Amino acid sequence: LVTGCLKSPLRVYIADPNPVMKMSLRSVVSCAGLLVALLGFSACGGGDEGSTKPPAKVPSSSAKVPNGPAKAPAGAKTPAKTAPSGGSGGVDRAAMVALFKEWPKAPDAGNRTSKARVALGNKLYHDKTLSAGGDISCASCHAVDTYGQDNKKTSPGTRGAAGERNTPTSLNAFRQFAQFWDGRAATVEQQATMPILTPNEHGIQDEAELIAAVKKNAEYEPMFKKAFKRDADNPITIKNIQMAIGAFERKLITVAPFDQWLDGDDSALSADQKKGMAEFVSVGCATCHMGRGLGGSDFKKLGDKVPFETEDIGRAKITKNDSDKFMFKVPMLLNIDKTAPYYHDGSIATLEEVVTDMAKYQLAKELTDAQVQSVLSAEMPIAKRTALAKLCQTVGDFPTFDKRSQPGQAAFAPLGGC
Repeated sequence: LVTGCLKSPLRVYIADPNPVMKMSLRSVVSCAGLLVALLGFSACGGGDEGSTKPPAKVPSSSAKVPNGPAKAPAGAKTPAKTAPSGGSGGVDRAAMVALFKEWPKAPDAGNRTSKARVALGNKLYHDKTLSAGGDISCASCHAVDTYGQDNKKTSPGTRGAAGERNTPTSLNAFRQFAQFWDGRAATVEQQATMPILTPNEHGIQDEAELIAAVKKNAEYEPMFKKAFKRDADNPITIKNIQMAIGAFERKLITVAPFDQWLDGDDSALSADQKKGMAEFVSVGCATCHMGRGLGGSDFKKLGDKVPFETEDIGRAKITKNDSDKFMFKVPMLLNIDKTAPYYHDGSIATLEEVVTDMAKYQLAKELTDAQVQSVLSAEMPIAKRTALAKLCQTVGDFPTFDKRSQPGQAAFAPLGGC
C-alpha cells in the first residue's frame, strides 16, 4: 500500500517536557503500514505539579466516537469506493488530508509532563521490582527500542505466567480514544497500573503491595516529591504512580513522512506511495483505519462481514453485553511493519496475510495478489520483510533517547535505520 509512508524508522521523543516538534506524535505506518489498515485489528497493553482532572470515563462501545476532521469530507459518510483522483500524483490531496489529518479524540487525563514526572515515569516503567517475581517490568513487554512491544504472539507474565492477548505498542498509545484491546481503560494513566495488579502479568496482589514495593526503593521518595510537589507529605500514591508512568508514555512519540505530507510537504511521499494511499481508501481500509493514527478511534466487530473464528469474545468480556461480542478496539497502524505478529491473539505473522484476511472478514472482498501487493507496496519484492525499506533509506536511524530523561540509565543506542 503505501510503499513506505509508515515504514520510516520511528522517532521517539521523551526528554523535553514541552518538545517543539514539527509533527508531534506522528509516526504513521509506512504506506505499507497504511495498507495494513485492512489489518483491522493489531499499552499492555513547575507550576501546579499535582493538579489533575477527574479520571476520564471508559468509552462506551455503543457511543459514537467523534473523529472531527479525521472523518471523510462533508457529503461522504464513508470513503468513496473509487479512489480520489486528481491533484498531487493523481490523488485528491484535499480529500486525503480531510480523512487523515486529525488524531483520535483521546480523553484528557489532565497530566503535566514535566521533566521530573517523565523521569520518574521512565524509572517506574523499567522497574522489575514492581512484579511478584521481580522478573518483569512494563518494558519487558513494551520495550521502547523494539517499537513499544515484544514481537511475541502473547507476552509471558511474572514467573512465566501465560498471557492472553497480543501486546499492543506503547508508542503513540496515549493518542487513542481508549486503551487495551477491549477499551477497559480510557487513558494511559488508568491503564498504567492495571497490568501490575493482574495475576498473570506483574502479579502484584493489590495497591497496598504496590505502594510498599515502590517505597522499598529509597530513590523513589525524592523523585515523587519533585514530580508531585503538592503531595510532598505523602507523594507515593497509586494516583501519582499512574500519572508518572502516563507522563512517560506521553513522550513516546514517533514521526514519519506521512505526517510531513499531511502537514503540507507534498514531496514527502513518492507518487507510488500516494497511489498506495488511494488504493488503501478505495479498497475500504479507511472505513475503520481513519485519522492520523489510522485507527485507535472506535470499536469494530472482528468478522463484521464474514465470521472470524476466535474464542476471545472481546469487549463483551468486560461489559457482559452480547452486543459487544467480538468487538475490539481498531488498532492504530503506526509502525505496523515493526510490530508483528498481528491481531488480538498474535495469530498472523505477515502483513500480506493481514491485508488478505481483513479484506475478507471485514469487507467481504477477495483481493488479488496484485491488489495486496499494491496495498503493501508496488515496488517492494515480496522477499523483503516489509514494504517499508525504501522509505527507511530516507529518514535516518532510530533516534536515541535524551540522557537527561534517563537518570541512572544509558541512552538507547540507534538501531541503524531499517
